[in-house]
Amino acid sequence: MLNWLQRFNIFCLLDSNDYNLTPHVYEYLVGAGCADSLDGTVDNFPAVDAFLSNNQWTFGHLSYNLGLALHSMPSQKEDRLGFPSFFFFKPEVVLYIKRDRLHIDCPWSDEVYQQIMTCSEQGTVGAMDLQVQHRGSEEAYLQTVKLLQEHLRRGDCYEINFCQEFFSEQAVINPAAAFQALSLVSPNPFAAFYKLEDRYLMCASPERFLNREGDRLLSQPMKGTASRVTGDEGADLAAATELSLSQKNRSENVMVVDLVRNDLSIVCEEGTVTVDELFGIQTFPALHQMVSTVSGTVGSGASFSEIITATFPMGSMTGAPKQRVMELIEKYEASNRGIFSGSVGYISPEGNFDFNVVIRSMMYNAISGYFSYQVGSGITVYSDVDKEWEECLLKAGSIRSLMTGTPLQNESAP
Repeated sequence: MLNWLQRFNIFCLLDSNDYNLTPHVYEYLVGAGCADSLDGTVDNFPAVDAFLSNNQWTFGHLSYNLGLALHSMPSQKEDRLGFPSFFFFKPEVVLYIKRDRLHIDCPWSDEVYQQIMTCSEQGTVGAMDLQVQHRGSEEAYLQTVKLLQEHLRRGDCYEINFCQEFFSEQAVINPAAAFQALSLVSPNPFAAFYKLEDRYLMCASPERFLNREGDRLLSQPMKGTASRVTGDEGADLAAATELSLSQKNRSENVMVVDLVRNDLSIVCEEGTVTVDELFGIQTFPALHQMVSTVSGTVGSGASFSEIITATFPMGSMTGAPKQRVMELIEKYEASNRGIFSGSVGYISPEGNFDFNVVIRSMMYNAISGYFSYQVGSGITVYSDVDKEWEECLLKAGSIRSLMTGTPLQNESAP
């Protein structure tokens, strides 16, 4: 499938990696080729509603820059990757696996099947030979977190997600091989391999942003992280239990839950927004994560653009209150987030949709050779600055393991 997709300039591959999280529809979903598309800035974002009105499969992304513009604060930082603020496309071919059966949705499905079956398999994937730099330093990161805690103490905000970038210039990589390697070391339920001309996203996200099934909207904010203990089942269970009881992680999580409840209430019927699960623990290959679930009944008149305007960017990647922390993110982060902490997903012909949170991801511009990944953590007044740095290294561990060179001196970190 990966080799077959290379013939297209635009495609989006979404892989659940056999996680059966609720709600769950497709094991694997692909939109390949572009029959029609829409992109732009916040000014023409409402045009997406007309674009979706003919009830066809649609795939695409929302960048963090769109979120900034929706909140009237366009980023002043250089965008080195070049993903537009948003992009949606109607594919020429749709493929999905549902209940162990492959479906090919296009007039020439037999030909597509034969093309896929005759493609040679991907070769063995080795480490990427990249020397990655940190945009800043550990010391600068620690000092910035302390400054953010001063804002927290003054009551400017309650929690803020602060991110940092690692990058390589003039990089030459095979994006399909890189995605395959990332999927092997970090299989996650909202993985995505997305190509937009010469720009690539290789995503191993564990987090759902927003799902719609019928009139039900559901969001699953993720806040709280603990490392797995491999080879020791008892210690691993203890790590998960410790995470579930952590007051620091609970305080982060509940603040984001309150923010999501507020966002959903803008477009959901009054009194229907509920917290279905609070402080749930989900376990992934390298990490335990604290995840809550919030849902509501969407109002009959709410359009896709109105739903996104009310809820994006997701609270888990901003903090609370959203407007103020986005101002602080723009002030203190050194890099343009771009598609990172944005979202990739699909809208079905019935109007249902599912979008992830773009984290644990590599981004690449094949023309400029710019390669990037970003990591972050939620900062509260109770945060230990050294542990926040270690959490960033932990979250970047799977990506760093794919490279022959790393930018960090603390190689003993997880």
